[in-house]
Formats: sequence, structure tokens, C-alpha cells
Amino acid sequence: MIFKKIESQHFKTLFYSYSEIFFLQSSLAGLLLAVITMININVGISGMVSVTAAYLFARFIGMSKSFLNSGFYTYNALLVGLSIGYLFALTPLSLFFIITAGVFSYVLSVMLEHLFSYYLRLPALSLPFVMISSIAYLASYSYSNLYVIGSYVPLDNPTLILPYWLEGFFMSLGAILFSPHVYTGILFSLVILAVSRIIFLLAVLGFYLGATLSGLMDGAMISAYLNINNFNFILIAIALGGVYLVPSPRSYVIAAIAVAIATVLLDAVQLFWSSHGIPAFTLPFNIITLSFLYVLKLVNFPLVAYAIRKSPEETLDDYISNLNRFDLVSPRLSLPFSGQWTVWQGFNGQWTHQGQWQHAYDFVIEKNGATHQNEGLHLEDYYAYKKPVLAPCAGKIIKIINTLPDNIPGTVDRQNNWGNLIIIKTELGSFVELSHFAHESILVKEGDSIEIGTRLGLCGNSGYSPQPHIHIQIQTSAHIGAATLPFVFQGYLDHQQFIALGLPPEKSHIEPLYAERSMEHKTAFILEQCFTYLAHDESGNTEEIILKVGMSPTSETYIGTPQGKLFFGRDKHSLYFYRLEGNDPWLALIFSALPRLPLLYRHSMSWQDCLPVAAGVRGWRRHWLNLLRAVNHRSGQLHYRAHWHHEDIIRGQLSTPAKNEEHTNIEVILHPQLGFERIRVGNRYLERQENAE
Repeated sequence: MIFKKIESQHFKTLFYSYSEIFFLQSSLAGLLLAVITMININVGISGMVSVTAAYLFARFIGMSKSFLNSGFYTYNALLVGLSIGYLFALTPLSLFFIITAGVFSYVLSVMLEHLFSYYLRLPALSLPFVMISSIAYLASYSYSNLYVIGSYVPLDNPTLILPYWLEGFFMSLGAILFSPHVYTGILFSLVILAVSRIIFLLAVLGFYLGATLSGLMDGAMISAYLNINNFNFILIAIALGGVYLVPSPRSYVIAAIAVAIATVLLDAVQLFWSSHGIPAFTLPFNIITLSFLYVLKLVNFPLVAYAIRKSPEETLDDYISNLNRFDLVSPRLSLPFSGQWTVWQGFNGQWTHQGQWQHAYDFVIEKNGATHQNEGLHLEDYYAYKKPVLAPCAGKIIKIINTLPDNIPGTVDRQNNWGNLIIIKTELGSFVELSHFAHESILVKEGDSIEIGTRLGLCGNSGYSPQPHIHIQIQTSAHIGAATLPFVFQGYLDHQQFIALGLPPEKSHIEPLYAERSMEHKTAFILEQCFTYLAHDESGNTEEIILKVGMSPTSETYIGTPQGKLFFGRDKHSLYFYRLEGNDPWLALIFSALPRLPLLYRHSMSWQDCLPVAAGVRGWRRHWLNLLRAVNHRSGQLHYRAHWHHEDIIRGQLSTPAKNEEHTNIEVILHPQLGFERIRVGNRYLERQENAE
């Protein structure tokens, strides 16, 4: 009942500000943290007043609700309020001081966040808090009417009710929200542990590594562990180990190195700042984290989290899922032909695809295991000769060679290796080359803009080519013979298996696939459409749920309920779901039953997928698998296999990692007009009750 009363988005935003301090996005966790800060009523009220003032000012000047909902722009105001509340007693004058500081911190947060993200591709972190709190503490020397109740250095005398190495951890954790007490630290740790096991473990790693190194250098282990400024080590470990970097062993090593460096910086900052009567605040955390992030992004470190979710667990799940399902790094090409062709030579091929030209593909047409009829003495004997070559991408034609003759089969032109060719500059700036066109068969001209599937010319045997075939590659520049780059093909059939993205092996018989108009109509979801389903769980209980099509502020489309959102997209060959937000089990059921739907029907055509843990695992097993994958990204995969059983019926199986020998059966029945008639996973299923509104 308590949480229902605070469901208003205004309150949720305020509580998000609390959870954001620990890099979480949970209004419930924020509520609990806010309640805990009220143990010191002076600190708790000051923080709430400051963040409320910042939020109201943001609404007053018209900042979009979508930017305020997460608490991202207001958590610095919260920290400023907590810090001032720790120093000054609550009076009308100090409340005015807190409100003005809170509004100023919001303004500074927005400004710095914009400048940092635009020029440095970095977050502003808690720099606004450090700047405003330092200004407030310095200004307080002139405010004789403000009643000082705190001190600038060690915030509390240790009680030693626990071993010093344990008490120091809880005090440092509590100090992050200006509640440096063992009891508040214990409560904070329980909230963090309930929301994110990864963050909790990183907090432990950061504290004990930093405190131990400080103790070894200072020669005073007890005082080193009881230094509450060790919260900087906790924040660094969390930020670099699991928030701004995807949780992984490599990220943990980087976080450990950063913490080790921070031990020296913290001592220097404490010594310098104390001469001005100012605590170190989170300055060491900001300097170290921003420096490391800048360098890691500069060198394109692969584990930088470019999409930060509500917790490290969700970021990790999203990262692994997208890496396995979508290959977000390699450029994508469509196959440059229609009908069935055979892979003659792939990457690192045994003949010509070597060295700097290793990333290329050759295609021929085979019938009954041969590429030609008769004895293959004439070009016309080859099945691929003068077959259409289609554009594998959209872009602009920037280079054409069209006048070279075709070779007699078995001979090659060593002077003009690439033969008649076309070089396309794609819309994303890459360069695609197609080679060995037939003599004067190219149909486009330099400067033409083309789309995927545009007819370019005819397959020939010009250049270094012993028999007619299509050669395709992505290269580093527009120059003929430039070094090649990796890529993947999209949307093709390989031995009756649909491949959304991949590299077919040599000798594979493959065929490009494109969406059928009827299937496009069945998946043409429109914003604000609603679908009503009767949901049946394992126990036979039923409930009515309504799915509504919506769009996020980032223009991502989703199917949503009040409990969550299931995001989807489409390409030229499939509809796919790619991210689940919230805790709606029925959206998870849809995700696990149909992560990808090929937009065409072929009898017995099958496909496979790898699902995020959030889609198919519930309860404690999900938490266990997330911890396991935080150490080894390859563990805990959910394997999905499906096939067309009938024109409107899909059947398959879902294998969970903890039950390798067991499979959950799935079935999806498409609606005759739009969407899905029935979706079943095991004994749970959704049954359509009415048409879309």
C-alpha cells in the first residue's frame, strides 16, 4: 500500500535521485535509501528539500518529463542538500541556503552534462556536487547566522562495535549519503544487495583494495580502514567495474588499477583541501573515473557500455544478447544476387583471400555439384555467367571499370586483378567493391544513388578469375586493391535455416530472403494500438492483460503494459524483439516465445537465437546466472530453436542453461489480420480476446 501511494511520477523521480547515487534506477530502492537517510533527520530533510527544489525549478523552466524521470539531473542536488544538512542545523536561513544550492546544482548539472557529453563523450558524474558543496562550505565562513553542527574532517568517531575492517566498510558506504554510521551503512548495503549483487561485490572489492593499499603505504592499517573517504574507492570500483564498463574480468582489473591509483590521489586531495577546511568529497572518484573513461573510449575499448541500463545486471544481459544476436560492430551487406548460389571462397580462403584481402566472399552457381554444364570450355557453360548482380547496400556509385574482356575459362588476367568492378560508398561511409563483371554489362554509372537490390550488371569472368563468379568485399578506402575489412551478410537461407546475420561457410548453398507483403501486414503495429489477451499461468489462474503499442523518447517502439516494455524493431527480412524493461512476466513470455519472426514463410524453414536471461529465466536462477555471466560471458546462454510448422504456426523449443537436458516447448499462432492469436511457453500462454482497437 505504501508504494502504491507514491506511484506518482513526481515522487518516483525524487526517489530515483537517491538510487542514481549508487548508479541504480529503482524508485523502490530510492525510497528505502531516502527513509534510511532520515535516521539523521537534519541530513534527511535537507537532502529532500534540495532535490525537491531542483525538480520544481526544472519543471518550472519547462524541462521535458522524459529527461527528469530518471533522476539523472537531480541527484547532484540531492548530494548537495545532504552535505549542507550534515554541516548546518535546519533553520529558515539554512533552508534558503539549501534551496538555492539545490537549484544551482541542477543548473550546473545540466550545463556540465551537455558540455561533457558533446565535447568529451563523458558523463559529468558528481562534479556539480563537488563544486557546489565546496563553494557552500567556503561561503559558510561568512555566514555567522548559520548554526554549524558538523565538521569538515572525519565525520564520526569509530564505535568499533564490529571489527575495524568491517566497521570501516559500512561507515564508508553510509558516508556516500552523508550518514557515516555502521547501522546506516548496513542498511544501505542490504538495499544495494537486494537490487544488484554486482554493485555490492564491486563495492566490497573497491573498499578493501583501496583501504588495504592505503594502510600499507601509511603504515597505519586501522586508521586507513576507518577513513570514511574510502567511499571514493567504492564509487570508482562500481563505476568502472560494472556501470560504465560492461561487467567482466577485464573491467574488474581496470577498476582495481583505478582504485590503486586513487589511493595516492585521495591522500593528496585530502591534504590540499583540508587546508581550506573542505572535505575531499567525491573529487578523487570524479578525476579517476573520468580520466579512465576518456582513454577507454579513445582507444575504442570493447567493453565500454554505450547503453547503460537500470542495473549492471541489465546492462550485462543487454550487452551479451546484442553481441550474440545483432553483431553491432561489423557492417552488414545483403547478398548480391537472387536465387540460390554457392559460397566458393570465404574469409581467409585458400586461394586469393589472404593477407590484407582476407575479408572477401566469392559466389558461384552449382547444379548437381558442378558449376558448369558440358565440359566447361565456354563461358556460356557456366551457370553463373551473365546472371544479374544486385546491390548489396544503399549508397552512391563512385568508381566503375566496365571495358575489360572476359577470360577464357581456366585463364586469368594478372594485370587487372579485380577486373570490371563497381565501388559503392555506403550511407554509413564504408566502401563496398564488387568485381569480375561481364564485359560492358554494368548498368549504372558513377554518381548514381542506388538502393539494396538495384540491378548493377551481369556476372562475368574478367580480371583474376578462372571461372564466372561474383566477388564482394568491404575495403578501407575507395582505391582499387585497398585492404579489406570484416563484415556480415544479413537475411539469407542456408540449408533451410534462416540466418539473420552471419557468414556462410564455404560450399554452403545460400539464398537471400526478403519479406512477404502479407507477413509485413500481419506485423504492422501502429502506435496506440491495443490488444487484449487472457493470460493463463501454470496453476490454471487467468487474468486479462492489455498490450499497447508505444514509442519511447528515443523513438524506439515497444509493446507495453503498466509493468514493463518489450522493444521491437524490423528490417527487410524479420521482426525482432531486442530489449525487455520492467518485470512483466507476460512480456517476457512473448520475448522467449518469439525473439525473431522471419517475415516470410517457407515450409520447414527453421531459425535459432540466443535470448537474454531476463526473457526466459525467473526468480533466484536469474540472479545466479547474472553473477555467473559477470565472470564468464559465454556461460548461461538461453538457446532458442523454432520452425514453421504451418503457414501461421511456429513451434520450437527453449533450452535454459540450468536444464541442458530439458526443453520448454513453445508455440506461436499468428492472427489472420494482425499480431498473434496465441503465444505459449510450456504451460503458460496468452490467448487473444479481441482484435486491435
